[in-house]
Amino acid sequence: MTTLTTYLFVPGNRPERFGKAAASGADRVILDLEDAVAPADKAMAREAVAHWLAALDDSARAKVVVRINDALSPWHAEDLQWLRAIAVGEVMLSKCESAEQVAAVLWHLDAGAQVLPLIETVRGVLALHEIATAAQVSRLAFGAIDYMLDLDVPGPGFALDAAATAIAMASRAAELPLPVAGVTAELDAERVKADTAQARALGFGAKLCIHPNQLSAVREALMPEASAIAWASRVLAAWRASNGSGAVQVDGKMVDKPVVLRAQRILTSAGLQP
Repeated sequence: MTTLTTYLFVPGNRPERFGKAAASGADRVILDLEDAVAPADKAMAREAVAHWLAALDDSARAKVVVRINDALSPWHAEDLQWLRAIAVGEVMLSKCESAEQVAAVLWHLDAGAQVLPLIETVRGVLALHEIATAAQVSRLAFGAIDYMLDLDVPGPGFALDAAATAIAMASRAAELPLPVAGVTAELDAERVKADTAQARALGFGAKLCIHPNQLSAVREALMPEASAIAWASRVLAAWRASNGSGAVQVDGKMVDKPVVLRAQRILTSAGLQP
């Protein structure tokens, strides 16, 4: 499982916030040229992002993602041309709907750069296999709010969970890291934790954030509970003691290889040595 769990959005037209976001502890900072920026401010946002990126060293720049406008928007072509003049290692593509769109972005990036497709439409969900297996895709992300709008559903429910599960399954089939869940509009920590826990249950391993205060709630929700860590430790201790004989019981239940692998994942996700 990847250790990148928090992706923090920052409006591209608010350069005074870039440094604060970078210092927030987020695993990745997403400089946003799409929804957070009004049409009249797109050009200014590109200039601000380019100026800030140029001042970063390679290590700091590696933690930055730029979200560009979707392929059907009137700003996409300008975004692509702009990408050719900046140094960025990862680009989030809004409303990604095909592998061809991913390839078009890559063509404007330096060698080795990656694309993070944001799945926000029904067409995107239906094209998940080709998107997930496209070259240089880092992982998938789910834009749940825009997806509900595209499908015209009134709120979270089975339709949203079905799309989320499909994204998680496509990620696994393509051997990508666990996907990134969509934003929680509320800043309330308990709401963020609940949404993150729900996303984790659907196969996600990270979350898009809109405020630094959400970061700790996301990490806490993704951290295994103490009881699960204790169980995993008992399983591995018993398995090692048996030399992998396959005839081990822990807490009155038989332990076989899949259970051992599950225990190892729990300890790894908790930052512990399996």
